[in-house]
Amino acid sequence: MEAHRHHDHDLDDHEHDHGHGHEHSHHHGPGHGHAPADFGRAFAMGVVLNTGFVVIEGAYGILSGSMALVADAGHNLSDVLGLLIAWGATILSKRSPNHRFTYGLKSSSILAALINAALLLVAVGAIALETVQRFLEPAPVDSLMMIIVAAIGIVINGSTALLFMGGRHGDLNIRGAYLHMAADALVSLGVVAAGVLIMLTGALWIDPLTSLVIILVIAAGSWGLLRDAVKMSLLAVPANIDHGQVAVYLRGQPGVADVHDLHIWSISTTETALTAHLFMPGGHPGNAFIRGLTRDLEAHFRIDHVTIQIEVDQDEACGQDC
Repeated sequence: MEAHRHHDHDLDDHEHDHGHGHEHSHHHGPGHGHAPADFGRAFAMGVVLNTGFVVIEGAYGILSGSMALVADAGHNLSDVLGLLIAWGATILSKRSPNHRFTYGLKSSSILAALINAALLLVAVGAIALETVQRFLEPAPVDSLMMIIVAAIGIVINGSTALLFMGGRHGDLNIRGAYLHMAADALVSLGVVAAGVLIMLTGALWIDPLTSLVIILVIAAGSWGLLRDAVKMSLLAVPANIDHGQVAVYLRGQPGVADVHDLHIWSISTTETALTAHLFMPGGHPGNAFIRGLTRDLEAHFRIDHVTIQIEVDQDEACGQDC
């Protein structure tokens, strides 16, 4: 693990900002093991495949008179835009830190997830309006064309989802791409089923009903993505980390009498930061203690960027309650 310490003038600035002379130590977790994997090829393939399919599905949806196909094409178009945004965010998140953006542009992945969710909700509104009109004015549907095009969609969307499957658990940005593609595959399956039912029964209301189901599927997935992205944007403690457990762990360290000003937040969809003040009346324990604590926080809680401030005076350790 590589440990970094502030220079003396940085310590002076820190002391001035807080109004008291605390020693401040900052370390990064070993190797930053949660950096996003390179999904550049997956994004490129996903964008190409889905752009081609949007053109085909939209055209045949209009030609066949199927609102379900048109709805699915609109959804796929929003997913293409979403893939482009997510792809751009993964590229930006690798930019090196500078004096203006001291964490680099890692949080762009959070912004991308937020935009993706908003795009999906806009698509839901547009498709819902058209679906209501189709309920009021049923139109004939070419069910065979509907089935064939939707079946192609199952293959394309399913294949694209598989490209992102490996990163769905560790990155909200990648999870958004995966969920969109997987949901699209299921939606296309529903369109195939609707086409078969229309072919067998001739009931025109099945097409807009299928479109309505598509809307509900999109809305459900979008809401979860939006909720998680907003929480990250508001610097909430990540869902996979228990703030109370981290506090208990820190208080249980040798020489630590109390912990205050404990903050945990996401700096990207894959990396987490922590700052905390430790009251250690026995004196500063040394750099080995800080390095060991940083390694443990990374190993047990997946916290990558750790900043610990050691306080040895009771007046300084009372924190925000003073």
